[in-house]
Amino acid sequence: MDNYCLKMLRRRVRSHIRPVVAVTLCLAGLNQARAAEPTAASQNAGLKPILQYISSAWDTLTRSMSECQSIVDPKIKAAPVLYVPANFTVPAAVQKLSSQCNVRIEHLPMEIHHLGEIDTTKIQPHGLLYLENKYVVPGGRFNEMYGWDSYFIIRGLLREGRVELARGMVDNFFFEIEHYGAMLNANRTYYLTRSQPPFLSSMFVDVHEAMQKEGHTDPVWLARAYADLEKDYSMWTRDPHLAGQTGLSRYYDFGEGPPAEALQDESGFYRKVATYFLLHPAQADDYVVESKGDHIQPVAGASYSLQVCDAPSTMARPECEHPPEFKLSADYYKGDRSMRESGFDVSFRFGAFGSATHHYAPVCLNSLLYKTEKDLEQISRLLGHGAEAEKWGKRAEERKKLISRYLWDNEHGLFVDFNFQNEQKSSYRYATMFYPLWAGLATPEQAKRVVGNLKLFERPGGLPMSTEETGAQWDLPYGWGNIEMLAVGGLRRYGYNADADRISYEFLSMVAENFRRDGNIREKYNVVTRSSEAHVELGYQMNVVGFGWTNAAFLELLQGLPKEMVERLDKEQNEPLPQAK
Repeated sequence: MDNYCLKMLRRRVRSHIRPVVAVTLCLAGLNQARAAEPTAASQNAGLKPILQYISSAWDTLTRSMSECQSIVDPKIKAAPVLYVPANFTVPAAVQKLSSQCNVRIEHLPMEIHHLGEIDTTKIQPHGLLYLENKYVVPGGRFNEMYGWDSYFIIRGLLREGRVELARGMVDNFFFEIEHYGAMLNANRTYYLTRSQPPFLSSMFVDVHEAMQKEGHTDPVWLARAYADLEKDYSMWTRDPHLAGQTGLSRYYDFGEGPPAEALQDESGFYRKVATYFLLHPAQADDYVVESKGDHIQPVAGASYSLQVCDAPSTMARPECEHPPEFKLSADYYKGDRSMRESGFDVSFRFGAFGSATHHYAPVCLNSLLYKTEKDLEQISRLLGHGAEAEKWGKRAEERKKLISRYLWDNEHGLFVDFNFQNEQKSSYRYATMFYPLWAGLATPEQAKRVVGNLKLFERPGGLPMSTEETGAQWDLPYGWGNIEMLAVGGLRRYGYNADADRISYEFLSMVAENFRRDGNIREKYNVVTRSSEAHVELGYQMNVVGFGWTNAAFLELLQGLPKEMVERLDKEQNEPLPQAK
């Protein structure tokens, strides 16, 4: 057995989790990687090995409520518990899961209608939230159904004709809205305080169109979608998700203090945050508060200390000051949690460590809400609700105007984020500048100027997230398949196909090259060195194998390339590997 699997087994034994569950999950991941390891027979197979890897990955990464491996949570050391909604009848398959996998089945203590209604700290131990249908997980530590990941995964499933599985995932999100209050970050109890970027209307529209192509129409499903999408949308357009007086929206987690999954899974992260703010007081913005018992502002989390000593120049013991104790402020943790709702954890885009995320109107979120409004306009027309369609069209146009007012930097030709507290547009260049192109809200002139800024971002392996190297995984030098998909989609929407082809090829060839080298697909890539080596300093530090949205991005970007570029990429896979940098 692989050393990693042995370590995981020992950990699960200590945690009182049935060992077979841990080993099953671990070996499934290893088998997926090993299935694609280069062999003599595959040396001249072109793109076939990587496409076979992706095709088999959908099954490897599929989970259901009748399988032991679905319950395991690599982020939390706790005995497995599956929670079902209050007053919900436990299905027979789930009851069988309880006996087969040594899993407790519990009802949530109350019905949940909106996020923030339940104090998640009182749900102990944390556990998995029940969903009705099978779903595809991203992979590795992410062994549950995630909000925005699922949009990209669904795009990949549809590319491979897996319409039924894709629809089941959309229905799972409707179940979340109806029973857990919103589309969740993911289906774990500690995520009942936050959502994720609202791609759900896009998921539904894409699956609905795929069903229509197969000759299937379902008016009942269409009506359910409208009701649930409207409910989820309304969360983003009322307090506390409003971005001040801008008329735009913001990310906002209803929880307080450090999130449970980060405390147990991101070793030393908050200590690094405290150290950074102590050494960079100009960026601290009162996020570090001395523990004197008379706090002017609320604090949370663990205490930290920083001791100042003379630099040793002799063998004598250095003199040191008594180390004062500090805590991170409650407002810092609110920003940290809200950054996690944004999906971009961790980046310095919203201040150091995302600490001011909840003080910004972000271009990504508001572009997605514009897209939701346009999708609800389309769904209204399909339902024959002309007045509703007109209402959604007007909302979309109003948001489009507000985005141009607050989030368009005319001087530099970029879409940016807006700090509504100090009423300033951000100067942080970020790849979310392509969201308005993907959503179709940019004017032709705005799109032209955004494309003119490609040179600020483009690297040998595609587009990194930012132009700033901070040590965080959602900044330079890392590129992510989901954002490459959105950027390329935006470029194509406005007719910049040559740029889209070039960036697609850069990213695809990098992923394929690393696949030939180590036999798997990763969560993120270093687009500067064109490698899968990730030396992340801040947040969780592994580069997860799997990986749902990278698999989907490979299929999507490959589909968009001209035939001659696909043939070139295919031929490239039979050439000797370049030396790793």
